[in-house]
Amino acid sequence: MLACHRKLKVFSCNSNPEMAEEIAVNLGTTLVKSCVGRFSDGEIRVQIHESIRGADVFVIQSLVRPVHDNIMELLIVIDALRRASARSITAVVPYYAYARQDRKAQPREPIAAKLLANLITAAGATRVLTIDLHAPQIQGFFDIPLDHLKAAPILAQHLDARGLRGCVIVSPDVGGVTRARGIAEHLDATLAIVDKRRPRPNVSEVMNIIGEVKGKPCVIVDDLVDTAGTIVQAAKALLDAGATEVRGCCTHGVLSGPAIERLKSSVIQELVITNTIPVSAHDNIDKITVLSVAPLFAEAIRRIYEELSVSILFE
Repeated sequence: MLACHRKLKVFSCNSNPEMAEEIAVNLGTTLVKSCVGRFSDGEIRVQIHESIRGADVFVIQSLVRPVHDNIMELLIVIDALRRASARSITAVVPYYAYARQDRKAQPREPIAAKLLANLITAAGATRVLTIDLHAPQIQGFFDIPLDHLKAAPILAQHLDARGLRGCVIVSPDVGGVTRARGIAEHLDATLAIVDKRRPRPNVSEVMNIIGEVKGKPCVIVDDLVDTAGTIVQAAKALLDAGATEVRGCCTHGVLSGPAIERLKSSVIQELVITNTIPVSAHDNIDKITVLSVAPLFAEAIRRIYEELSVSILFE
């Protein structure tokens, strides 16, 4: 139950309407009556069919395929809400695009994650709510408040129900150790690391396994699975090293290109993802389990709206 006298409005763009509806249900409200469509030439047209003057508006949009259409939808909706005199506008971005372009890894490369942060701020957002950014330092790219949720407790609870307490949690690279350690602590599990290198984008080569996995079930933990090359290679390397079974879990199931075919033919028993990115019927194979983070987002929205602490949700 919402205890604040101000008006709360939940607005859904087109990328993940099922999640937006679930968030609204959890908040005991309905989505803003609106239409986000297209002109005949493809330009985005936004029509808001109810007053949002003085309201605290939460705009839900995952920046998934088609990425640029969904980015422009978010920016144009934010602009429309700002011009309609919304009191505050929170961009709820379950999946933040361009997060892997957070630094200049080579000369003359853009930092697209920062550019996107600038665009969201310039459009008129007053706050951002997201979950499991690929690089936590992206929080610093925003000059407005950002709340960064964690899916680790939800993923760990599912793994515990699968009887995997005390397993080996595996980070697919050195950079993901902190994320893997968070889930390992929830499950009283040990930690292992896959030593890999990337000769080029979306291509990885497993070099070595750091840690003891022989005779134990393993769970590979990452923030996202894109083409699934890393997780499939890592799973095979773990079985070759003596693991009894291999599962995977991540927050964002991007699953682009050859991902589904790779997962189908892999040794991975189960891939656990969340609904930050909608899974199409074509991609929803038996090996994939989808968990909902909508209740977590709804609680975060409620706390932001009622001006309560959000940090308790990080535990």
